[in-house]
Amino acid sequence: MLELDLSADIQALRHTFGDISEVVDVSRLRDDIARLSEEAGAPDLWDDTENAQKVTSALSHRQSELARITGIAQRLDDLEVLVDLANEMGDEDSAQEARAELAALTDLINQLEVQTLLDGEYDDRSAIITIRSGAGGDDATDFAEMLMRMYLRWAERHKYPVKVMDTSYAEGAGIKSATFEIDAPYAFGTISVEAGTHRLARISPFGSADKRQTSFAAVEVIPLMEEATEVDIPESDIRVDVFRSSGPGGQSVNTTDSAVRLTHLPTGIVVSMQNEKSQIQNRAAAMRVLQTRLLLLQKEQEAAKKKELAGNITASWGDQMRSYFLYGQQLVKDLRTGQESGNPAAVFDGDLDDFISAGIRWRKRPSED
Repeated sequence: MLELDLSADIQALRHTFGDISEVVDVSRLRDDIARLSEEAGAPDLWDDTENAQKVTSALSHRQSELARITGIAQRLDDLEVLVDLANEMGDEDSAQEARAELAALTDLINQLEVQTLLDGEYDDRSAIITIRSGAGGDDATDFAEMLMRMYLRWAERHKYPVKVMDTSYAEGAGIKSATFEIDAPYAFGTISVEAGTHRLARISPFGSADKRQTSFAAVEVIPLMEEATEVDIPESDIRVDVFRSSGPGGQSVNTTDSAVRLTHLPTGIVVSMQNEKSQIQNRAAAMRVLQTRLLLLQKEQEAAKKKELAGNITASWGDQMRSYFLYGQQLVKDLRTGQESGNPAAVFDGDLDDFISAGIRWRKRPSED
């Protein structure tokens, strides 16, 4: 007779989930949703477009967070019913379904537990990711495109909305750079551990000598700011260039000069946008990203000055952070956490959760020591 006993495992999950629910504070979450729903229902909400977008985005994020919490709670209840049913009926199919659901809920609750570590100032915001090819010629631009696809597939797996804001295609293979937005609760806190230099080692598909080629790409992650009013940028500090949006190989995708490139002259920071429909929209999007980068640069400089005064200067953790080996031993290895995968194809297809979770836990360690 079938005797399926998952009670200890389910009880352990309930205990962990209870701790997470306390940290998340479900009552506060419901209060926030009620308040934001009232604001979103105001007749004059869209008189101020920026504020309306801020309110509706915050409401959507909190609703998603609450739905995730309540959904897991319901699935835990359903799992216990499924176990009872399997035992009463002696049904092996139901038992297998229960084991699979236990494994899925364990993964979900582990991910949620990691999210409770995201308590940084901007961790709950959406993320803007910029990927730039580095040394390595065609291999580097191809690698940059592989990384872009990897993050887009990761977002797709989690059903996170993505908006590509700018892409600069290389003359040969791949891309010189790309900027895209992932719009989800805690996207910045989650994906920011991917910032740094990524290294690819493989037999180059672009050469005839069958030699190993090492190439590099840089990943930058910044939070999406609804408004970065703390940073005032004088017009004299900005050079504005407009150009025609283009696709791979220079193929025009827009017959007007609607793409915008902003250069902040004092710092040399450059932001390009070309995926909005008009020059005005592209400029507004570029300005928001520029303000965010300058705000973060200002905070980094302030933090570095404090460390200098305290006599404690350390190298940034997000420099060279991961290697991808596609020759001989197939391996992806995180140089900070030691996390590894022997299946690079799966990683490049968006299977990043183990790397991201390890990175979040690793980043949190110094403050806990």
